[in-house]
Order: sequence, then structure tokens, then C-alpha cells
Amino acid sequence: METLTTESPVIFRRKLSIDEYHLMAEAGIIRPDEKVEFIKGEILQMSPVGKEHAAVVRRINKLFNQILDTTKYIIDQQNPVKIPDHSEPEPDLVVVPHRDDFYAETGVCSKDVLLLIEVSDTTLQKDQFIKLPLYAEAGIPEVWIVDINSGKIYQYLRPQQDEYLERRTFDRSMKISTSQLSLKVEVKKLVG
Repeated sequence: METLTTESPVIFRRKLSIDEYHLMAEAGIIRPDEKVEFIKGEILQMSPVGKEHAAVVRRINKLFNQILDTTKYIIDQQNPVKIPDHSEPEPDLVVVPHRDDFYAETGVCSKDVLLLIEVSDTTLQKDQFIKLPLYAEAGIPEVWIVDINSGKIYQYLRPQQDEYLERRTFDRSMKISTSQLSLKVEVKKLVG
């Protein structure tokens, strides 16, 4: 009689490179209308963007464009950020230094990012447990996760390996400032 073990089988995955991911898109294997992100060599389906999520992203984008000097910074909305060698997430917003070519040659890379913002409604766990460690590994100096459901912003600073050594929580009654930019803003203006 054969004995069954309780151990999980070992599954070997072949990770894709960023170049292979792009070739798949160029070949039509990934359709232009598909909402996917490339994380750690795997293609992950993105959650649909709801009305409230979209409104918060637009609100933050508009406010940042009013407050920040756009001759010094670019506020990029829902575009890929290259994280060598096996990731290209699409965060809701990033702030990068201004470049005359608008990153046409290289695209935005993790080393360019001054502030990265994820807006979460149904994606809080994915943002905290999958994407946040990725951003820390890439050395992105500051990440905000805007939690629509609680009306809070979680600020992450001082990346080390796959975690941020400093975490702060801000509610609607508080002001949040960045470590990378001269910016201080009321949380309620960001989360609504």
C-alpha cells in the first residue's frame, strides 16, 4: 500500500525577464487591453479600478501637480516602473525628477523614483505583502499606501532588503510630509 505524504510538491517555475515580457506583449500574447503587472518574473492580473479608486488617484495627481514644481518633477500616473531584472509593476502614482525626454529612452526605473503611491481599496493585502517588499528590495526611498476603506495613509521609509524599517500611519485629521520632496499636505485632501 502506498503512503501519502503531507508535504507539498516542489513546483519549479520558469521566471520571465522584462525583455521576454515585452516580447509577449509585442507578439500579441498579452493583449493591449489586458490589465496585468509583471512581478518577480510572473504575470499577475490586476484588479479592476473602481470609481472611488480612480477618483482618489486623480485627486492626488491634481494636487501634486498644483503643489510640486513641475519643472523639477514629473508626476507619473499608472505607468510601469522597471525593477531589474524581473519586475515591472504599475503603481498608481510615482514622482520622479524631471527629464527633458520624459523617460522616453529608458522608461522610469526604480532608481529614479522619489515617491511611489499605491491606492488600495480591494488590493491592500497585495500592496502590503507582495508589492511593498518588492519596492523595498528595489531601494525605493518612500512609499505611501492610501487605504480608501479606512481613510488612512501608510508611509514607508528607510528600505532595507525586502522591508521598510520605518512605518507611519496618518488619518484624515493629520498632515503628511515626504522625506524626498518639499511637500506637506492634509490627508483629507488626498483621501477625500
